Amino acid sequence: MSILAQVISDVKKRDPHEPEFHQAVEEVFESLEPVAKLHPEWVDAGIFNRIVEPERQIIFRVPWVDDKGKVQVNRGMRVQFNSAIGPYKGGLRFHPSVYPGIIKFLGFEQIFKNSLTGLPMGGGKGGSDFDPKGKSDGEVMRFCQSFMLELARHIGADTDVPAGDIGVGKREIGYLFGMYKKIKNEFTGVLTGKGLPYGGSLVRTQATGYGLCYFMEEAMNTLKNKSFKDSTVVVSGSGNVAIYAAEKASQLGGKVVAMSDSKGCIYDSEGIDLETIKIIKEVEKKRIQEYLKYRPKAVYTEGSSEIWNIKCDIALPCATQNELDENAAKTLVKNGCFAVGEGANMPCNPKAVHLFLKKGLVFAPGKASNAGGVATSGLEMSQNSMRYSWTFEEVDSKLKEIMKEIFRNTNETAKKYGFENNLVAGANIAGFVKVASAMYSQGL
Repeated sequence: MSILAQVISDVKKRDPHEPEFHQAVEEVFESLEPVAKLHPEWVDAGIFNRIVEPERQIIFRVPWVDDKGKVQVNRGMRVQFNSAIGPYKGGLRFHPSVYPGIIKFLGFEQIFKNSLTGLPMGGGKGGSDFDPKGKSDGEVMRFCQSFMLELARHIGADTDVPAGDIGVGKREIGYLFGMYKKIKNEFTGVLTGKGLPYGGSLVRTQATGYGLCYFMEEAMNTLKNKSFKDSTVVVSGSGNVAIYAAEKASQLGGKVVAMSDSKGCIYDSEGIDLETIKIIKEVEKKRIQEYLKYRPKAVYTEGSSEIWNIKCDIALPCATQNELDENAAKTLVKNGCFAVGEGANMPCNPKAVHLFLKKGLVFAPGKASNAGGVATSGLEMSQNSMRYSWTFEEVDSKLKEIMKEIFRNTNETAKKYGFENNLVAGANIAGFVKVASAMYSQGL
């Protein structure tokens, strides 16, 4: 058994009930065999064994009082996975599905995503099984304050800098930051995704979606001599990432014809009206089916996975992990799709990924293509450190260049290690090599 196969086996034995984490480790390690052969000193130093074990895992209770005066208890957690190249950096997710396996999968992915940005950020992730949906502002505030009461002792601008994720937007970040400031009596860049009046960065809202399209435009142009211009695009999801991916895809000349939420999908042959989507999702906070009230000629279909049956040139899965399976991948290929870019974290399951690569599609893995969000968070950290703010155009320009450089690095690394046109292998290796080199230099 190879050293990498042994590491994967050990991970499964040690954490048998964490399938998402197993999947993430396998997905990275299947690319690393040539790296292990080229760097036996990393094998001897236990780099491969060490990188799959978090430096620190923190689990804590979060008691809070609801509007009826009843005490509720949730579980909070933070996984500080790797700090070899910088302070831990990664979002907080508030969702009923949160458990250590999900947080570890996300934190592990974050190591390599952050490495690829070229910015000095380590990998971490956190969250709670608390569900902010249906809660009043007062309930969310009291939960966030209780959550931060414990988390505050484990984070800091030069230690661990959380951000938002599913269920954690500007409202939650504001409450969390306010509580941290009270506890520590200091105003530092300890959280990113903040509101503009108190240290946030322009473009942060749009960053993941915009960055995805900047990456895809560079990849499609280089590998296929194609682009968004005059292409039909489907975007799964209708949250922050999906909305701004659709917006940038349209600005680059694409025609977005379908979007979705957890209940179903809409198809608009005339092109999705994004202003309507923003009203429904950001203002009214309702289901995407409401789109029909504004655009009666559109078609709504029950089931979020139905979106992959819609014919398109470019597919951008931006909803959640493992939303696109092998059957969906076969349908996309059959319908002439030539490019797939992951806007969410690991939205395509392994069989779907292998099919896309086998069929020669431009396939962009999330750790590379959706790194725009954390890249802009890194830029927010820089602005906080300088006590200075860049303009929208300045941040957008920096984001675009970072995403183009991530593609170039990923593509060149894939070629160097014998995986030409395989951006999955290229991203895994490029992200890993930088972190592994830093770990080796720093000793045990």
